[in-house]
Amino acid sequence: MGDRITMMSCGKSFEVQKVGVMCVRAFPREVLSAGEVGYIIANVKDVRDTRVGDTICSEGSQVEPLPGFKKAKQMVFAGVFPVESNQYESLKDALAKLTLNDSSLSYEPETSVALGFGFRCGFLGLLHMEIIQERLEREYGMNLIFTAPTCVYEIITTKGEHMRVDNPAMLPPATSIDKFLEPLVLATFHLPQEYLGAVMGLLSERRGVQKKMDYLSQSRVMLQYELPLNEMVFDFFDRLKSVSRGYASMDYEFLEYRDSDLVKLDILVNTEPVDALSCIVHRSTSYERGKLLVKKLRQIIPRQQFEVPLQAAIGSKIIARETLSALRKDVTAKCYGGDISRKRKLLEKQKEGKKRMKQVGSVEIPQEAFMAILDLSDVE
Repeated sequence: MGDRITMMSCGKSFEVQKVGVMCVRAFPREVLSAGEVGYIIANVKDVRDTRVGDTICSEGSQVEPLPGFKKAKQMVFAGVFPVESNQYESLKDALAKLTLNDSSLSYEPETSVALGFGFRCGFLGLLHMEIIQERLEREYGMNLIFTAPTCVYEIITTKGEHMRVDNPAMLPPATSIDKFLEPLVLATFHLPQEYLGAVMGLLSERRGVQKKMDYLSQSRVMLQYELPLNEMVFDFFDRLKSVSRGYASMDYEFLEYRDSDLVKLDILVNTEPVDALSCIVHRSTSYERGKLLVKKLRQIIPRQQFEVPLQAAIGSKIIARETLSALRKDVTAKCYGGDISRKRKLLEKQKEGKKRMKQVGSVEIPQEAFMAILDLSDVE
């Protein structure tokens, strides 16, 4: 106790206040010797200064860190917003507490036109994201909206600048992008032989490239595929469970960044883009995804007094459209017989009113719409 130690990954030093060993509970000791497993209390105020697998040494020691240490790297990002805007501070406190025992979670403030104030959170993967979501809801009683998860893309602009983007809203204009690189993973699947065809069909649909296939036994198969991480962050795991009836297991690791034909898909409601619904997709699947998204929104957004166009667009080009029909009031109900011109005048007046309303009216998108777009499997 009283020694000063240095965390080799960040170079910061702290004074040791207590040491001891854990045996059901903490037992303080005067000293920890080589080969012993114990704990150190060193008044570390920020959990990000301590990393799992880091090497700790005496301050000023000229030693090499132990091999094998890697900093946790966030691979999946999502916007996290409270359903009630007055819960923003509570969400901020909850995330701060979670990072005390999970240094791999990152977060920073984010503002959305549609959802208000929230945070952009980084996760190690989709399972990590689900665990954090579950903990926020169960342990802290938060009612949250998670936007569609995205991965980190690398962009090389026409000026030769390198950018890392994890939010579709932060993408530069398409005309200034020279190369759009997406992360690839090497995924390994173990499954019963009877579901091999269905799983391979799903992987082919998600732009997977087969690298290896081994029969572990007469009934078990191991598949290895290169897959874009972009294709895994939406509903891939649900689809995999569905086609294999829950018998397929999967593991994956980051491989590399590779140039790809990616585009930003914008969703417009009443001709206004909704930033929280934007996503980055491959050009070959953009039409299909845009079509499914606007169909899903048509099922969820309540009808208005005026006609509402729901559009999917790439840049200024509209690639899919659905129309939310207007609620109609029978303005001629009180007209009994008489001159037809009276009815025409009432209908024309209603038409002009709806035209004016459409120009100035705003459409309120229900909270469930932002969560429902993550699962498009039930869209007809």
